[in-house]
Parts: sequence; structure tokens; C-alpha cells
Amino acid sequence: MKSVVVRVTTGNRDVVHDITAECERFAAETGEDGLLHVFVPHATAGVALIELGSGSDDDLLAALRDLLPPDDRWRHAHGSRGHGRSHVLPAIVPPYATIPVVGGRLALGTWQSVALVDLNVDNPERQVRLSFLAG
Repeated sequence: MKSVVVRVTTGNRDVVHDITAECERFAAETGEDGLLHVFVPHATAGVALIELGSGSDDDLLAALRDLLPPDDRWRHAHGSRGHGRSHVLPAIVPPYATIPVVGGRLALGTWQSVALVDLNVDNPERQVRLSFLAG
């Protein structure tokens, strides 16, 4: 297994951050068939396979705001207002995704991208572990 950690700055707002290019580079270095496992080792972030740049990322954030409002309802209440919702996020947007790799290329659908989803405005620095398992 080959593995690397990619560092991502998400800033101080809710974000869907495209990490497809990093995933493509890592997969291309292998030149093999296998599986790319994408994992965020954080209790407050997730990984989504989603169309980006067409408004779907904004739609995802709007849906998450509806499901997980940034208000004072959360029992997990340290940090900024509504911080507890970030700890519920990984139950909805899991902290991992596995993508087939064929000949060193991600076998994503035409409009699919790999994105880090982060609602935690208190932690702007994230890590994403990319692991390649050869077939």
C-alpha cells in the first residue's frame, strides 16, 4: 500500500473543497490498477463524490445548512456557535471514499469530482490521507 497526506486549508466558512487534482496526481504516480481510498482523519469533515462547479457544491452546503443549522441546538457546544453540527456531519457525509483506479487514472463518472466537505469554521487546516491499494 502507498499512502500520502495532503494538507488542505479550508478557511473560516462552510466549504466544499475540490481535491480531485491531488487524487489524480497520486493515482497517476502508481500507473497501476487498484483502489484509491480517500480519508479525512477529522471528527468534523467528510468526503463527497459530487459534481462541482455547476452549483451542486452550493446546493450541498444549502442542504447541510437545512439539515444541520448553525445555531445553539447542539449539545456538543464548544467552539463557535453551531459547532456541534460539524460533529454530526460525518454521519451524513462520511469521512472516506474509495475510487477505482485503472491504469493510474481515477475511474470517476463524467461529472464526478472528489471533495472535502468542511463545516467546521474553527479548524481551517485539514489533512486528507490518500492510500492506494494495488489490484
